[in-house]
Amino acid sequence: MRTVAEHLAACLEIARPAAPLDVVLLDAVGCVLAEDVVADIDLPSADLAGLDGYAVMSAGLAGAAEATPVALEVMDAVRAGDVRPTRLVPGAAVLIDSGAPMPLGADAVVPWMLTDRGQSRVQVRAAVSAGQNVRRRAGDVAAGTTVLPRGSRVSARQIALLAGIGRYRVKVMPAPRVVIVSIGDELVEPGQPRDPGDVFDANGHALASAVTDAGGRAFRVAAVPDELSALAETIEDQLVRADLVITTGGLSAGQGDTVKEVLAPLGSVRFDAVAMVPGRQLGLGTVEDTPIFCLPGDPVTAQIAFETFVRPVLRQIAGRRNLHRSSLPASISTGWHSPPGKREFVPVRLTGSPSRGYAAVPASPPGATRLLGLARANAIAVVPETTHTVVAGETLHCLLLDA
Repeated sequence: MRTVAEHLAACLEIARPAAPLDVVLLDAVGCVLAEDVVADIDLPSADLAGLDGYAVMSAGLAGAAEATPVALEVMDAVRAGDVRPTRLVPGAAVLIDSGAPMPLGADAVVPWMLTDRGQSRVQVRAAVSAGQNVRRRAGDVAAGTTVLPRGSRVSARQIALLAGIGRYRVKVMPAPRVVIVSIGDELVEPGQPRDPGDVFDANGHALASAVTDAGGRAFRVAAVPDELSALAETIEDQLVRADLVITTGGLSAGQGDTVKEVLAPLGSVRFDAVAMVPGRQLGLGTVEDTPIFCLPGDPVTAQIAFETFVRPVLRQIAGRRNLHRSSLPASISTGWHSPPGKREFVPVRLTGSPSRGYAAVPASPPGATRLLGLARANAIAVVPETTHTVVAGETLHCLLLDA
């Protein structure tokens, strides 16, 4: 029997980061940069007006006040994007839009509200200092600066910066493509008629959502019956678009469970009992060099196995720095007996704050695998293998599901 740590190490060992891709900006969202991004321009590329008003020489307005305005001749008007060379002379001002290039000789902008808004001659009612209301050249980014290091995750904020410095394409670690295959004669699609003995395919939908949440691209296959040729054909067909395959179901020793028989001739897949609760046998290996993870059919067990073993792998393939969910110590509200020698994962409802501390209440009885309890949980309490009895008030580390 493998420990949780041993199985996780084996999972991370077979999954390698994908080759970087050069993509357009919108396709980079959610991905991790595979290169350092260096600005090749200054941002802004020139001194710009920080607001609408008048570009002035600040020295000429030293005595300007409400009671003693200073009159300036308005010699020109500059709009954003105007590239005409404009030079300010003493005693004059230039009407200027926010974002427009500052005229030569001007070192400040007087806002509209501090003037009479004159068109040919303006009364300025306040003094300004040099640099006031001016966005200096390279004040945001200087050419040659590494603005985003390799390993940065790209979101809307980073897209704004990349577009702002003129980058249209970047190299990223692509989101892993994950095919999910649910196995079982009894499975039917939610929304379809259900006969006695049928079970709605919760795992296909749940695991696809979990893959997306982990940063992958999910491709869900319709449930496959417990039939050797159908399962073998499905897996072989899906390998062409998969960086990783997840199967769920078909791992029991009973009649009709086909995963072992199908995968044995297709690739190198090992099946081990893993010392965890909930849990049982898990499969891990490769088929034509594509990693494959075989999870149980019970939806709660499958979700916890995904969180423990598959989610870190997806984040590793995608180039993420933090592979595991954040955790918090929390006081447990009730006690129970935990299976000796096994790491137990218990869905809990976590409440509290950093100042008051955190408390955790099991969302369903420990040891039970109930979908309602998992749906209501916002964390998973982890009971170490060496703990046989959890005592009320004891502190356990809880993995944050909604962080």
